[in-house]
Amino acid sequence: MPSSSGYVRHFVACNQHDLSGYVPFLIGGKRYGRMKKDNAAFLLEETDLFAALGDGLALADRFADFSTRSEALKQATLALSARQKRSALRREMYAIVEKWGDEPLAQIDRAAVPWFGVRAWGVHVNGFVRKEDGIHLWIGERAANLVAYPGKLDNMIGGGQPIGLTPEENLCKEAKEEAGIDAALALTARKVRTMNYLFERPDGLRTDTLFLYDLELPESVTPRNTDGEVAAFTLMPLPQVADLIRNTDKFKFNCPMVIVDFMMRHGAITQQDAEHEELRKWLPQA
Repeated sequence: MPSSSGYVRHFVACNQHDLSGYVPFLIGGKRYGRMKKDNAAFLLEETDLFAALGDGLALADRFADFSTRSEALKQATLALSARQKRSALRREMYAIVEKWGDEPLAQIDRAAVPWFGVRAWGVHVNGFVRKEDGIHLWIGERAANLVAYPGKLDNMIGGGQPIGLTPEENLCKEAKEEAGIDAALALTARKVRTMNYLFERPDGLRTDTLFLYDLELPESVTPRNTDGEVAAFTLMPLPQVADLIRNTDKFKFNCPMVIVDFMMRHGAITQQDAEHEELRKWLPQA
């Protein structure tokens, strides 16, 4: 179990998984995700959309193009949703690809991504201000009525990567919706790295890749939420943010990793820190 304080514990927690209860999810003979064994058995028994392939669950070969694969996965998602007595799906579609930039094989509802364990992408932005007393970070507080992680602290901008948008287009969309920042300013953000993690949760696997950006803001700019997902923004000195990450669990589960990466790159965590060398293993050269 991760310790109750420190930076490294967040990386450990975001990579906790036991794959023994999962089987491969395949398209065209290639694995694109992992499914819980009971969900895979249910789909194999209750639908005609899949076939057993080795120890895995394969989308039937008759679904041979983007349109038919997507429709089959929609039907499978509806069946799983009914089985799990879940309410409305997200109706935000994600691409199924092996690696970013590939032609999508299909699209799938965001809510179903962990059910199939397929890789999802997203953007996370460290919004920061340089002041005389050092770097400050804009930290968002998630609205209390959100289904996912209500009330948790968050990066200034963050969001999943819908199909059909480039990361930069998504960055601009999320910047406008979450922080009221226009595209001209958003596009001054510097892409700094990608970050991967594999995190097991009750409904399946989060197999995620985050595109990380740094966005330096002038002191005259104050983020302003426009989509109701952020209750408030607070400009915090970096040492205060570091203390919250080290000693509390107030942040949404993946945000501490994004901010620790920022602190490592900006010299806020030095070689004198007891966790520095271990963090270097989690955060190799970008």
